[in-house]
Amino acid sequence: MTTAISATAVPAAVQAHPESNALIKPGYHPRLTNEDLAPLKKQTWGQYNIFAFWMSDVHSVGGYITAGSLFALGLSSWQVLVSLLVGIVIVQFFCNLVAKPSQVTGTPYPVVCRASFGVLGANIPAIIRGLIAVAWYGIQTYLASSAFMVLALHFYPNLAPYADVAQHGFVGLSMLGWVAFMVMWVLQAFVFWHGMEAIRKFIDWAGPGVYVVMAVLCGWLVWKAGWNNVNLNLGGIKFQGWDALPVMLSAIALVVSYFSGPMLNFGDFSRYGKSFEAVKKGNFWGLPINFVFFSLLTVITTAATLPVFGELITDPVHTVGRIDSSTAVVLGALTFMIATVGINIVANFVSPAFDFSNVAPQHISWRTGGMIAAVGSIFLTPWNLYNNPEVIHYTLDVLGSFIGPLFGILIADYYLVQRQQIDVDALYTMSERGRYWYAKGYNPKAIIAMVPAALIPILCVIVPAWRGAANYAWFIGMALGFVIYAAINRKS
Repeated sequence: MTTAISATAVPAAVQAHPESNALIKPGYHPRLTNEDLAPLKKQTWGQYNIFAFWMSDVHSVGGYITAGSLFALGLSSWQVLVSLLVGIVIVQFFCNLVAKPSQVTGTPYPVVCRASFGVLGANIPAIIRGLIAVAWYGIQTYLASSAFMVLALHFYPNLAPYADVAQHGFVGLSMLGWVAFMVMWVLQAFVFWHGMEAIRKFIDWAGPGVYVVMAVLCGWLVWKAGWNNVNLNLGGIKFQGWDALPVMLSAIALVVSYFSGPMLNFGDFSRYGKSFEAVKKGNFWGLPINFVFFSLLTVITTAATLPVFGELITDPVHTVGRIDSSTAVVLGALTFMIATVGINIVANFVSPAFDFSNVAPQHISWRTGGMIAAVGSIFLTPWNLYNNPEVIHYTLDVLGSFIGPLFGILIADYYLVQRQQIDVDALYTMSERGRYWYAKGYNPKAIIAMVPAALIPILCVIVPAWRGAANYAWFIGMALGFVIYAAINRKS
């Protein structure tokens, strides 16, 4: 796995704290190393921890709405379930692929990218992934704060004027909205600040806890509605036979796109896996099994809102807000707050923490990197993004067009070029003789492959005539990144 290499021009040795889990060798360059980015001494996560990670990633307001929206596409229930299953199995397959290099080396996503982009060039994919996470971090925090507002207004109705942005608003958000947003912001920062072990403990109980409350909510709504009055075909069946195939393919693409961010930097978590087998088992239970069950729970809950409340409610926070019971409102609102905090930490806090730390390891620690993302999310004013679907659509779709190519290049490099052999020590050296130095620390082949592989998906997003292919931007970018990078490196 590792070979001793000579490191030249090392200004100073990087020292690891005696109790640290970081394996820092004398030749590791400070510009590439800190305790968070170094390989792990011990990898302790079992299959349940990976399973719990995916539970936290799936159980969110965004996941709830996404799953429910598929049932409103005009497909029959069995067609939607097939689409969900195919989509999530594709996610599982690619997660297993991207998990291996990080699990084997014990290094996070941006460090593994040094093998394909160069020890300095890895900052390109790291910054792109970090920026996407910042945008989504703000949006998810805003979604969680809406559950907090439901709770506040239920018990203190006299706060309603402060929830009105027209009466008491600043930069597009009401005064109560600001309070709710900052409360959720601080709570998430508190969990994150205590490190990966605290995050592991949080997601270990948060995911199952959300399941229990969702199952109770679902059972209560079905009991109120009567099972015979629950229709799982939310949008009515509009597509039959072969006409349903394009819609099913779009649904499959939507599932993969939804998980594309966490999938790309899944190595940030798989590095903690005690074995690759444990990671694969965790992925199996956490993705196809967990996601299909969660989707069924979601759609039954959503469908039951029609006979109970007289309208179809796809947002679980609004569903909880309509229940005439203080206990139910408290339990429901807290559940969806916890669920959203869970996905936000695993999908949008940990990633930029490693990504931004990779840019300047001696100046930006893992905690500092995460806080940069958290502070940046405030200045993005995510409520304005979220309330303007066109803006969020173009912003995130254009950024997302880079995810596929980055994934394709990483996979092609590890499995075809490196042939599953990474020199771990070479990931941390600035020596010009280092295996991943390439040209001044950058691999021109990876950059050349990334440009057209990202440009074409971006055109699918912004050119009206190409809009039909926009749903498949991740697949197009991933395939182009993989093929172009493999073709450029075919001689090696």
